[in-house]
Amino acid sequence: MTRSSKPEEGLASPGRRSLLKAGLAAGSLAATAGLVRAGEANPENLPPNVADWSRYLGAGVDAAPYGVPSEHEAHVVRRSVEWLTASRESSVNFTPLHELDGIITPNGLCFERHHGGVAEMTPTDYRLMINGLVETPLIFTLDDLKRFPRENRLYFLECAANSGMEWRGAQLNGCQFTHGMVHCVMYTGVPLKYILEEAGLKTNAKWIMPEGGDASGMNRSIPLEKALDDCMVAFKMNGEALRPEQGYPARLVVPGWEGNMWVKWLRRIEVGDEPWHAREETSKYTDLMENGKARRFTWVMDTKSVITNPSPQAPVTHGKGPMVLSGLAWSGNGRITRVDVTVDGGKNWHEARLDGPSLPKALHRFYYEFDWDGSELLLQSRAYDETGYVQPTKDALRAVRGTNSIYHNNGIQTWYVKADGSVENVEIS
Repeated sequence: MTRSSKPEEGLASPGRRSLLKAGLAAGSLAATAGLVRAGEANPENLPPNVADWSRYLGAGVDAAPYGVPSEHEAHVVRRSVEWLTASRESSVNFTPLHELDGIITPNGLCFERHHGGVAEMTPTDYRLMINGLVETPLIFTLDDLKRFPRENRLYFLECAANSGMEWRGAQLNGCQFTHGMVHCVMYTGVPLKYILEEAGLKTNAKWIMPEGGDASGMNRSIPLEKALDDCMVAFKMNGEALRPEQGYPARLVVPGWEGNMWVKWLRRIEVGDEPWHAREETSKYTDLMENGKARRFTWVMDTKSVITNPSPQAPVTHGKGPMVLSGLAWSGNGRITRVDVTVDGGKNWHEARLDGPSLPKALHRFYYEFDWDGSELLLQSRAYDETGYVQPTKDALRAVRGTNSIYHNNGIQTWYVKADGSVENVEIS
């Protein structure tokens, strides 16, 4: 994409004090110039008037026994893409990344991916079987699992197909759709190693095969080394029981690895001496290369980032002046150590500000504040992780892998901000 304008002009980052002054000035101008538009605010509720909500008693404490968002936030929901949806029972919907901040995804907004619909399990009937190359095959109830020592860990979960539609060019106009197959929550559960140790592993044990209790019987092969390292059997997320669509009452957690391995509604773990090459690791979830051959066992979700605001679903509405650019970065290899952003399509890069907890295999929030002069922008972010890995461009990925795959696309995303504040998904070279 060739631009005739010079979006890099007038974008030097001012200090915090000048930003605050500019913001106050902009607020004063808005008030004095009467810039309140119809449908945006009711003048009768604005200072110096006393707003309606201050005149009357509100709802009591028992009005909503389970808290729900404000009615004014009803648009903040998961969404699907019709042309990607062959069947509601075997499809995906997307986290509204552009509507969120921080690094924790609310339970009701975590993206869904199903292969046979949501299994509705009764917790008293739930059982987890351990069999195969173990000394003692065992069956655990949910209460049994809760008697093991438990841990709380914050991890991201990303579908291997996240950004998959972008391999052949910009297609989906919104970061919810290009990057929304990811979420990050606090899992509470039992390290898998404790459960396997209880059954006793035989000396020739090398792999495990977790299996789901859903209609698809979702299963994947996982090396025993990973299972004994940081995998968990989780029964809570963000403090409460798993949601049904997230695997209630128990699921597998495989930190940093592709989401299809995080088997939901976990019913069985078989221990073996070689991989099973099950349906979901042969018919799909392999990386098809340019020459027609497929790479198997590309489990790790490599370093990735995306600017969530501004983005196509979050256009710039405030006009010229101070702007806060915000985004997310993550790595299946560990912590994010740095994120750079560019507002001119890569001509100049600036180090963004990482804010909030920095945990391995979790989302990281970054910000970059600058003064927008109203010119066109080409926004990109580039993340680095603690291993030294640097997020690649899409062209660099395609040079190695071609365009046949739909998995593991962690290329740099570009948003084109127009002078009127609207934003499009584009690619530049």
